[in-house]
Amino acid sequence: MTKLCEEKILTEGRNCWRIANAGRAAVLIDGAAYFGALRATLLKAERSIFIVGWDIDSRTRLVGPSGNAEDGFPEQLGPFLTALVAKRPNLRIHLLLWDYAMLYALDREPLPSINLAWKTPKQISVCLDDVLPAGASHHQKIVVVDDSVAFSGGLDLTIRRWDTSHHNIGDKARLDPTGKPYRPFHDVQMMVDGDAAVALGELVRARWRNAACETPLKSNPIGDLWPENVEIDFTDVRIGIARTAPAYDGKDEIREVEALYKSSIEAAEKSIYLEAQYVTAGSVAVQLAKRLQEKPDLEALIVGPNVHHSWLEEQSMNNGRRRFMEYLKKAGFRDRVRLLYPTIPDDDTQEGVMVHAKISIVDDRFLRIGSANLNNRSMGMDTECDLALEAASPEQSRRITFIRNRLLAEHLGTEIAAVEQAIEKKGSLLAAVESLSDGPKSLRPVELDNVPNNELALTVGWLADPEKPVATPDFAGELFDGAATSGASSRLIKLLALLFAVFGLVAIWRFTPLSELTNPGDLIAWLQSIGSGFWMPAVVVVLFVLGGLVAFPVTVMIAVTGMMFNPFTAFLCGLAGSLLSAAVMFFIGYNVGRSPLRDLIGTKVNRVSRALARRGVLSVIALRMVPIAPFTLINLVAGASHIRASDFLIGTILGMTPGIFVVSFLGRQLARTLNNPSSTELAMLGLGLIGWFLLALGFYFIAPKLRSRKDE
Repeated sequence: MTKLCEEKILTEGRNCWRIANAGRAAVLIDGAAYFGALRATLLKAERSIFIVGWDIDSRTRLVGPSGNAEDGFPEQLGPFLTALVAKRPNLRIHLLLWDYAMLYALDREPLPSINLAWKTPKQISVCLDDVLPAGASHHQKIVVVDDSVAFSGGLDLTIRRWDTSHHNIGDKARLDPTGKPYRPFHDVQMMVDGDAAVALGELVRARWRNAACETPLKSNPIGDLWPENVEIDFTDVRIGIARTAPAYDGKDEIREVEALYKSSIEAAEKSIYLEAQYVTAGSVAVQLAKRLQEKPDLEALIVGPNVHHSWLEEQSMNNGRRRFMEYLKKAGFRDRVRLLYPTIPDDDTQEGVMVHAKISIVDDRFLRIGSANLNNRSMGMDTECDLALEAASPEQSRRITFIRNRLLAEHLGTEIAAVEQAIEKKGSLLAAVESLSDGPKSLRPVELDNVPNNELALTVGWLADPEKPVATPDFAGELFDGAATSGASSRLIKLLALLFAVFGLVAIWRFTPLSELTNPGDLIAWLQSIGSGFWMPAVVVVLFVLGGLVAFPVTVMIAVTGMMFNPFTAFLCGLAGSLLSAAVMFFIGYNVGRSPLRDLIGTKVNRVSRALARRGVLSVIALRMVPIAPFTLINLVAGASHIRASDFLIGTILGMTPGIFVVSFLGRQLARTLNNPSSTELAMLGLGLIGWFLLALGFYFIAPKLRSRKDE
């Protein structure tokens, strides 16, 4: 056993975000163990559940090792959560998944908002998170239950993940929703309670708020939710939480995952055991070579999948791990580093187990389980979350060694005691594994000699596995998801797109039949044909409301009132009509709610909503004076936001009054100009419009100062 070191690996602010205590921690090996433990924990939930994933599929069979649900609740995730909130009306469930790229559409559940939100009760909220640079993904896999128990690791709650540790080739429970069998699948999740669970609750709430979904319930740990049938691996242990997040939207990048890989390798003395789906990170290869040079007795064993099935993975990730291994071989460490895959009996394909786990075990002092692969993307491109602990007692050291040997025993088809005896006898981790790899279930070398290593593979690898976001045009965001990074080319594209849109709108209103609907003269003639009684102002106000319902330009209605009535009446009609129309749409937005609007319009509606709520009256004034969206849309979104109705109405009055006032008193001038477009009439109209423009422009510069004073 390695002597306990006083120098710690985990350091807040250097290689992890937070170090928090957990009264209990467990390592859940393979999907059946995780799904069973999670199901038992969810059944105890009282107040809140957060599920964060790269993918979440309502059809996922949330069952334990038996392969069946034995508690009276449905097996599939969507119906299970629906039944759970039906039993506990005060329970709120938040599902946050990556707003995935079209590249993955064929492998995902279609229309997740419909299957996870529209088909479930209102207590279940769904948010699609696209707050990322183009090409990046949200790769964290976290569940937090009542801020009392949390799970994090490599397993999403999605299909083709469930399997037992036996990985039998003919397991009839390993079927996807279509009834088709899939390959044996290996992965690991960590389960924690205490302050570590609370910290993960903070992390997922920050993600939720950043995606502008809504304001979730505050952290409030409730009760003891630890299931009785989940074995505890560690007690009273400090858990480090390491993250990756790309630089985006003014926020600095986070590379704690990479820093922790380097720190743990730097501390290695005898052995490094890794499980990783992808192995391409050049920075980690360099650190590993450096430590192997410093420590002649150090060995490294990497367990991964034998094959990568897709063309993209073959060109990028498989080629990348070839370069990773060749770097170490050229550095002189061919005999001290192994890349192996788990074989299984009766496997005609010889593909072996699909290793999806992301594990790092250094000697008997450090254990790390998370979502981050050993590839470039996980170092600085995708969002990741890893949990790590280092032994603080001889018992914790023994348990770390036990978990490593437990994993090896699973892959080698033997008992844990046999692994322990082989390591003790051989005095070498690699030699022990080799001595136990003579059966049908074993660990065998991954063959990389035939992996493509040409210019195409290098180019694809650079695009698919970058260390940082790269500048891309807007269309790439639609294919790979996220938003385009800013740059001269993207700004030019946006400018050209804006100009094209403006000219397109001008052409539509000028050359199509729609132009007749917005002609003030025709509208006035139509209104005058109705009559000219005292009730006409009321008719115009009603038309404001009806126009708001169909997004008719409010500015046209205001101009019509100015041309029809005397200035005082026109001002009252314009203000009353605009205010009533705004109030009606606000009321509709309030009753419809923000979640359905988000599903129909997209998550970006939440950012408008959040801005409105944060700035209150000043935001509404600014939007009325310098509108950035159609009148109807602003009113609808404002109603669905958290802004107070009083702030909205006051802001509408203050923001629209100057413009309505100017138009009301310019209305007759506008009518005279249309009937007699002389130079004098045009000059008078022009002066009035300039006054209106200067008023709006002045507020444009004054409003930010007013806002900043309010924020101080």
